Formats: sequence, structure tokens, C-alpha cells
Amino acid sequence: MSLVTAIRVFIADDHPIVRQGLRRIVEADSGLRISGEADNAAAVFAGVAAAATDLILLDVSMPGGHFLDTLRELRERHPTIRVLVLSVHAEDQWAVRALRAGASGYLTKDHSPDQLLQAIRRVYRGGKYVSPTLAEQLASQLDPGAQRAPHELLSDREFEVMRRIGSGLTLGQIASDLSISTKTVSTYRTRILEKMAMTSNADLVRYASAHGLIA
Repeated sequence: MSLVTAIRVFIADDHPIVRQGLRRIVEADSGLRISGEADNAAAVFAGVAAAATDLILLDVSMPGGHFLDTLRELRERHPTIRVLVLSVHAEDQWAVRALRAGASGYLTKDHSPDQLLQAIRRVYRGGKYVSPTLAEQLASQLDPGAQRAPHELLSDREFEVMRRIGSGLTLGQIASDLSISTKTVSTYRTRILEKMAMTSNADLVRYASAHGLIA
């Protein structure tokens, strides 16, 4: 009789209370076990390099690296490890971009423990985990005639800059946050305003607030 191998789950979240809660959920299931934990991007890479891991629960807002860059690098370095993104951000902010960057699923943190366990197993088996709302959003992305929100027309980096402008950060603060030059941020700002048919930072602040895109 063959033994069933437990799914090895790595928890990546910068909040100790959240990590503790996730650990309890995982450890309460006999089919899962914790392979490691991390509270920043560098620790994630070090942790999964040191411990055999099947699946990473990756928080969107973890420090030490930009979320999509971290996700892409994880997929490049460890293509066999599945990534399930956990986030407090609504699906229309990051989900589609996360899936495009290599995530196998996107789950907001207001879901139940049972839904999390279901998502882990589906992703581990090679499937994708998305909500019905997100599935509809993904389908609309494939329809060239579908109407899309202005912020969905932005590249990933433009989207990150737009969220920060919408939060009231200066160009210098954004440059420091994203490790790019102020001139580059200014160039992104110009592109963003053109793509979104807006004329000022105030327009972006109003839009970001109305759509829940505050960084």
C-alpha cells in the first residue's frame, strides 16, 4: 500500500498573525504540511531554495520586492512550484496581472479556511483557482470588443506608478519606492495620463479612490 505524500506548503506573508492563522489551517489538515515561512521577498527565495516545496501562499503586499517581479522570478527559478496568491486587494486590482505573471490562483483573504484548502488542492493538482467573478473578468480579457476599465489598459509598471500617484505620493517618493529614476516616473506618468484620457494627478487620485486602487 503506497503512502500519500503531504502537500508541502510555504507561507509568504509579512504579518505574523496572518502567518499564524494560515499555519493553523494548514497543520490541521493531515494532507498538508508546512515547508517554511517568510516575511519578505528575499526570505522567500532563500526558504524555497532550502526546503522542498510544492506550493507557495504568496501575499501581494509583502515587502522586499515588487509583487509581480517577485512572482515572475519565483516562476523562473522554481517552475515546478505552484503559486497561490493571497490578498486583501479586490480581484479587479491584481488578479488578472498575477495570473499572467505565473500564479495558479488568486484568493482574497476574506474567504473561508475550507475555500483556502480547496484552492490549495486544486492548484497543487495543476489546476487554476479563480472565483466566478474573476473567471468572467478573464473571459472579457479574451474578447477584443469588450469594454475595459481605463486602468486595465496600463502595463504592470504603469499600473504600479498610477496606484502610487493616486495615493498622493510625489514622483521622488515613487522613484525611491520602485527603485527607478524620477525622470522615468515622469515618463510613466505621461503615458498613464494619455492612456487613461486624463490631464492631472488630481484626476488620477479621484479615479484611484473611486476604484479602490489606493496603494
